[in-house]
Amino acid sequence: MAKIYTRRGDDGSTGLFGGPRVRKDDLRVVAYGDVDELNSALGMAREELPEGDLRSLIDSFQSELFDLGAELATPDAAQAPKEVPRVSSQSVARLEREIDRLTEELPPMKNFILPGGSRSGAVLHFCRTVCRRAERKVVELADSTPVSAEALAYLNRLSDLLFVMARAANLRAGGREIPWTPKR
Repeated sequence: MAKIYTRRGDDGSTGLFGGPRVRKDDLRVVAYGDVDELNSALGMAREELPEGDLRSLIDSFQSELFDLGAELATPDAAQAPKEVPRVSSQSVARLEREIDRLTEELPPMKNFILPGGSRSGAVLHFCRTVCRRAERKVVELADSTPVSAEALAYLNRLSDLLFVMARAANLRAGGREIPWTPKR
């Protein structure tokens, strides 16, 4: 790209990959926009973490979320000018393995916990909520157009992993988990 701006979207439209131009508030655009927002939030979380496994995990998520965004931005892969990367069942399985690995180092939960505990933990909790919103929007998109089962599973599992990562980040940073105390 020679220039970052094209002026084609000045009318409130955007082009889908291998597809038509649609309004920028089209459900498909909103869904991949929420995935993009998650990716940006993960970039902030990454910078709050020390070098190590949690930071490396975010690096892999960010690349996979670009794949997911490309998949969501492509209404018909057969019409795309080149092959579109897709989220795989292997990626979902890797998220599950990471959840299991990190859970082993955590104390059992006895209560619901509030977001916070340390700066890095709080940012990961924020990423989890952005992930859940993106998941809800992709579920909504799936009501009207085909969305891969792997894409839906990936976002569901990623939000679970982000929760576990927040707990691990709190523990490693010497932070604490803040238990939810319901008002009676």
